[in-house]
Amino acid sequence: MFFVDSEFVNSIDVTKSKFIAHLCPYTDFEKVLNRLKNEHPKARHFVYAYRYLNEFDQIVENASDDGEPKGTSGKPTLAVLAGNELINTAVITVRYFGGTLLGTGGLVRAYGDAVNAVVKVAEIKEYKKLFTKTLEVQYSDLSKTEYKLNNLGLTIVAKNFDLNVTLEVCGTKEQLELI
Repeated sequence: MFFVDSEFVNSIDVTKSKFIAHLCPYTDFEKVLNRLKNEHPKARHFVYAYRYLNEFDQIVENASDDGEPKGTSGKPTLAVLAGNELINTAVITVRYFGGTLLGTGGLVRAYGDAVNAVVKVAEIKEYKKLFTKTLEVQYSDLSKTEYKLNNLGLTIVAKNFDLNVTLEVCGTKEQLELI
């Protein structure tokens, strides 16, 4: 599975209609949608789709045709996200109508192509589920332990200095097993 951690934009023109696709992290979805509606007041449609992992590690999906014929825009948009295994990601496609009706097949292709175009330019990162582990080390071993954790690619989230040093470490399951 993959995700994006910032916004990416690309556009295509199909028979005088302009399709501007914005790919963004799911957490920014509402903010980006509101911003786009303000930036593009003359746009006809704001089609969107998103996929994210809920607290039970289940993929939640949703899509909207936003006034386009049912199933011609939201579903193909969602299909591109799913086909690229994107999670915790949303895409919003702004459409300026060019005066020519594209038909259902044309709309499906246009929205799918717009999302594919933005996915091509996006910096996609691999999703890894992170876990935390608590370690207790002596003061004399702290610097050596921090060096080892850093070389394993682990992140020290918290340090607590008491009789010994307690470290809260974050990483993938495989990384944590190497400690």
